[in-house]
Amino acid sequence: MIKLLIADNHPITRKGLEVLFSASSNIKIVGSLDDGEAILEFVKQNPVDIILTEADFPKLNGLTLLRYLKNDHPEIKTIIFSGQPEEVYAINAIKAGAAGYINKSVNVITINEAILKVADGGIYLSNDLTQQLAFGSRINKGGSFYKKLSTREAEVLKLLTIGRKNKEISKELNINEKTVSTYKARLMRKLKVTNLVDLVNQAKLAEQL
Repeated sequence: MIKLLIADNHPITRKGLEVLFSASSNIKIVGSLDDGEAILEFVKQNPVDIILTEADFPKLNGLTLLRYLKNDHPEIKTIIFSGQPEEVYAINAIKAGAAGYINKSVNVITINEAILKVADGGIYLSNDLTQQLAFGSRINKGGSFYKKLSTREAEVLKLLTIGRKNKEISKELNINEKTVSTYKARLMRKLKVTNLVDLVNQAKLAEQL
């Protein structure tokens, strides 16, 4: 029996997943959480095989969460379940330690398949993205930009786009403020902008391309 922990800040999503797996013969939900920090507390005290989690939590973003889990609980596999575009965030999520990435637009069968594949030691990405990566084709303009970023740069950019200040980012990523400023400068160079407002706007535009 696969012990599944689900985490999402939308109650209706959590309830839907609970109902989905309530009759499953091989997947058992062992916890349902609404916060990234709560995941770290839960796995310290309870056995978990797979975490199915949203990426955008108010207190702890998904990429940072993945880093903690990879370091402290490498035996637990994590699948990101997000509304964000797969072609933009999936690769950085896998780099950070995720075992899979599912867009929230998928059907029930796909969610179940992803969990079983990851439980069996595989990596789950959609067929479309897997084929594009295999053939080395350009995913899209936004995706190709994000592929050029390191995982840490992607983390910093994600936090900047949701309004985090340097001090908040340094605390969340456990790096000093000077390092945050360095990452911000690198991102501005890569996006060819000279101020924070344009950086955030360009990043949001890249997501939409």
